Amino acid sequence: MIPPYAYRDNTCDPRKCTMKKLAQRGLVTIVTSIRRIPRSTLLLDPTAEQAVSPADRHLPSITALDCSWEVLDTGAVASWRNRRALPYLVAANPVNFGRPFRLTSVEAIAATLYILGEKEQARAILAPFRWGLRFLEVNCNPLEDYAQARDSSEVVAIQALYM
Repeated sequence: MIPPYAYRDNTCDPRKCTMKKLAQRGLVTIVTSIRRIPRSTLLLDPTAEQAVSPADRHLPSITALDCSWEVLDTGAVASWRNRRALPYLVAANPVNFGRPFRLTSVEAIAATLYILGEKEQARAILAPFRWGLRFLEVNCNPLEDYAQARDSSEVVAIQALYM
């Protein structure tokens, strides 16, 4: 089991926040300061140059940036050594259903867990949401393929087949 974290800056609607719902169930730890994010974590950052891959399995935790990208100081996270972007996946959440790269933070963490081989933990993270497990159904083939890749470059090559 890989501990998931979420950096929240409270810019999203708390009634719709997927991370807040997971924290209430003890499934994620929320941090409210970028300085409190573990430096050794796998930091999910869509601006990262490397894709998440099974080669990242050795990292001790996963952290999602659950905030508005318009207000995030990207310079504050640019120094993280283990920044990774997710490969091509399609959202299953009600707001962005069917739109590629428009995942909620819970979808992003679940996808990362799945790619790292923690499939049951990915299901558990998605279970509190009516649409949650649908995410795994919609992305079944690419997630399985990404989970079989050796490294980031192989994930990117597989991604090209789905785009």
